[in-house]
Amino acid sequence: MRKLVYTGFMSLDGVVDSPGGGPGEEHRSGGWVFKDIEFVPEAFALKGEELADTTALMFGRRSYEAFAPTWRESEDHAAYKELPKYVVSSSLNDDAIVDGWGPTTILRSTEDVAQLKQGEGGAIFIHGSAELARRLSDAGLIDQYNLLVFPILLGEGKSVFSRSDKEKQMLTLRESAAYPNGIMKVIYDVTR
Repeated sequence: MRKLVYTGFMSLDGVVDSPGGGPGEEHRSGGWVFKDIEFVPEAFALKGEELADTTALMFGRRSYEAFAPTWRESEDHAAYKELPKYVVSSSLNDDAIVDGWGPTTILRSTEDVAQLKQGEGGAIFIHGSAELARRLSDAGLIDQYNLLVFPILLGEGKSVFSRSDKEKQMLTLRESAAYPNGIMKVIYDVTR
């Protein structure tokens, strides 16, 4: 069975919306990852460490449309270029797939994701895609959270975690680290 990992930047109050800013990220605090917090390279080492485990990427439609054209040309994301990509969307057409960014498959439902997880292969990493991650978390499909938690409270924005009343879900801390700029790395396995 394949592991599904959500990886992202999160404010202390759980907001993952608009961490980098830019087009399509109209959050009033958009770009919060780079605006007010001192850059400490080792705090971002998690992103490079993940590459060893990443065998595929998964996105929701909006994140795919934002990342694909940019990451395809980005030297910082060159290692992702030929990895298989999965886009979970009921509305994305095949002609919207970005050429030159590796093999891309459109999955139409949460059930399609569950079926993909049952197959052979390594870990699939979800970047961005808060709404998708929330749906998959609620369906019990996410196996691990790799988070960089930033010392900022945003109050409003998208969250990976549902606010609906549901059964509690326990997590097991796999790894953590704190950095001088206040960022914390936390890696949790979902306890089943």
